[in-house]
Amino acid sequence: MTNPTLTTDPRPAYLAALDWVADLARAVPADRMADPTPCDGFDVRTLLAHLVTTLRRPASIAAGTDPLAHPVVSEDVLDDPATAYVAEAAALKAAWAAPEGEALLDRVARLPFGEVAARTALTVFLNETLVHGWDLAVATGQAPEADPDLATTALATARVFLPAEPRGGPVPFGPVVEHRPGGGTDRAAGQLVGPGVDGLGVDGRVTTGRAGRRRD
Repeated sequence: MTNPTLTTDPRPAYLAALDWVADLARAVPADRMADPTPCDGFDVRTLLAHLVTTLRRPASIAAGTDPLAHPVVSEDVLDDPATAYVAEAAALKAAWAAPEGEALLDRVARLPFGEVAARTALTVFLNETLVHGWDLAVATGQAPEADPDLATTALATARVFLPAEPRGGPVPFGPVVEHRPGGGTDRAAGQLVGPGVDGLGVDGRVTTGRAGRRRD
């Protein structure tokens, strides 16, 4: 079955996901910035700075510049990455929701794995936003479940771009983690990219990372 997000307008789902993560970012306690997250190698501060990069890359697509010019972690916002995320998410929403936003969907976008239509790129960013939103929520003690419709869309997209095999080597993700019934669709989307989604301590803080997952 063709994933409808690859042929239709992904903006409503993507912009709604940005709202969800912006709400999470606003609520991050200042004393948890150094806490670990399910995303291996990232604490809360650097995860938020990476999430800023996930805004700057689609902003570059809209502007017609190279999205890969932005580093994996936007180090210029490390002093206050939560505030930066909220501000830049609002600007990105304005760019893609503008009347000319629809015309941008078929321009060519360069991503780490190759060139795709911008509409396809936005579905990739949707998945990344929701998976890292889950990481952020879990790491900071917030409710980790996004809107089920958004999570279902992201999971369908992830299954297109991240089949269960092959993994490892040139494919920068670990084996799929079996999804527990009742665990939530956004948890399933996270488990599709590899181990670590269930690495929680008794107080809700993260004790293990999602091994084998690389950020590009």
